Amino acid sequence: METVCHVITKLELGGAQEIALHLVSHLDPAKYRLVLATGPGGLLDEDAKAIRGLDVILLSWLGRPVHLFGDVAALVELIFLFRRLRPTIVHTHSSKAGILGRWAAWFAGVPIILHTIHGFGITPGQSPAVRWLFTRLERITGWITTYWIAVAQADIDRGRRWGLFEKNVSLIRPGIDPGPFELPFDERDRAAMRCEFGAGSDHWLIGTVACLKPQKAPEHFMAVAKNVCDRLPQARFVLIGDGELRQSVESLIVRYRLEDRVRLAGWRRDIPASMKAMDAFVLTSRWEGLPRVILEARATGLPIAATNVGGVREAMETHRSGIVVDDGDVAALSAFLVQLYREGRESRGHALKRAGSLPLEFHIDHMVYQYQTLYAELLEARRDDMQSQALGLSR
Repeated sequence: METVCHVITKLELGGAQEIALHLVSHLDPAKYRLVLATGPGGLLDEDAKAIRGLDVILLSWLGRPVHLFGDVAALVELIFLFRRLRPTIVHTHSSKAGILGRWAAWFAGVPIILHTIHGFGITPGQSPAVRWLFTRLERITGWITTYWIAVAQADIDRGRRWGLFEKNVSLIRPGIDPGPFELPFDERDRAAMRCEFGAGSDHWLIGTVACLKPQKAPEHFMAVAKNVCDRLPQARFVLIGDGELRQSVESLIVRYRLEDRVRLAGWRRDIPASMKAMDAFVLTSRWEGLPRVILEARATGLPIAATNVGGVREAMETHRSGIVVDDGDVAALSAFLVQLYREGRESRGHALKRAGSLPLEFHIDHMVYQYQTLYAELLEARRDDMQSQALGLSR
């Protein structure tokens, strides 16, 4: 049985983490010994521990902030872990774990080293020196990477421009289970959820699901809320999520005098029901891989207003009601939402009755199948190489 070890920095609530958990929960435990190595303190730690057949290993030094001593300690932890487990495949996710995990695997002699790009750690707002350093780190680490997987074509294009890879890369879309989002909604349940979010039957509820951190630009979401609320008395907003910028968002709610118009709902597990309570969805991110939350909004049937970052435009292709605007274009997002309401096409749940148009490439089962196929091909290629080497030695 082959050992496959996934490495991710921290099991926060996010797309990369959910993809990693979906993979380890759906891969055949009869074929693979599955291990997940991650830093401590993630909201999804208990979810991971509940997956049958999965060994979860919490690494005390692996964390998101860049810290020279801590990062070296995490690298050493990973090297010792891989030497003990002797995995055939190490599969890394996220930027920090991607660098440390791949080098640890190389030092430990792991034969197959994979990395999934869930958006690069080279982002807007970084200084030129930091961007140069991170690009150089990714390029050097690419020399020891057996195979790359990207969630968006945009990331493959960026990687090639930066000289990270020319071949040995595949596009595997992030997948969701559309079933819970496509199920018909119950009017009474929807009304109760809307009431919880501060919206009545005659209001127009616009929402998002996002971690309150700089990447998601919650201040832009609040600017959209102010613009739309100034023009539409019926507008209400809900932000599902939490994070380091919560206090800043609360301050903006007070500054914009939107205490009765914007609800901070915190993290919730009932995302399908929460989305069915909405009339429109907004994503104001500064950078992304390919956000699964867009796929969830699509499966629900919501009109979507989003920024054109990462694979957002790819996720929006063929969607029947939506707009993609430049990063930070609050005015365009606001204008679209106001126009949408005034045209009256999507209000009071009409959009939800059109749910169920998510393409197959974004289904979770298809994603898992593609990864299983890739694993099998790489393992077969390794066996062929070993046989060729054995034949060469015997001559």
